[in-house]
Amino acid sequence: MVQRLLSTCLWVVIFVLSFSVYVPDAQASIHVYHERPGQTTIRSKQSLRDRNDRSWQAILFKRYRPDGLEGMYLRLVGFPGVVDIAPQRPLSIDTGTTLNWQAQPKLDPPTPALPSNTNQYDVADMIAGLQKAVPLTLRVSLQGKAPSEIVMPPYAVQEWRDLAAAAEDGEFSSSPITSN
Repeated sequence: MVQRLLSTCLWVVIFVLSFSVYVPDAQASIHVYHERPGQTTIRSKQSLRDRNDRSWQAILFKRYRPDGLEGMYLRLVGFPGVVDIAPQRPLSIDTGTTLNWQAQPKLDPPTPALPSNTNQYDVADMIAGLQKAVPLTLRVSLQGKAPSEIVMPPYAVQEWRDLAAAAEDGEFSSSPITSN
């Protein structure tokens, strides 16, 4: 009888704890901005740390103008005063296996210049080449220092793939947009 009572209590505790431990899927941070008439930007922003524990923001965006897609860019922002990015060097991106890309620095037309802790790259070919959400290593060339290595986790890569599939009106081909 005591053993049965303890068993029942244990199951009740497990049942109650299962509800308190449940964590719903995180929502993706893809946002659509109607910046001005005829110009729409779709953006994903991730806050990450490199292998040297420096803070970075990785902002993937694509901008539409009345005549169509302007481009897809990755803007990397390091902490001011801590990193100075080599502005003319390409960004090396790899999967750790056989896939690797060199994304060239490229400013979108409305951006005349960026601060030294920021650079922007044309990543349309790289995003198009991603067949699934795998971790990516981004190697950012720094001025006077070894490159910084930032690991993009699979959920962030999936968000990038979702953004790439998004239409100008912000509609997404995969639904719902969640990150696990």
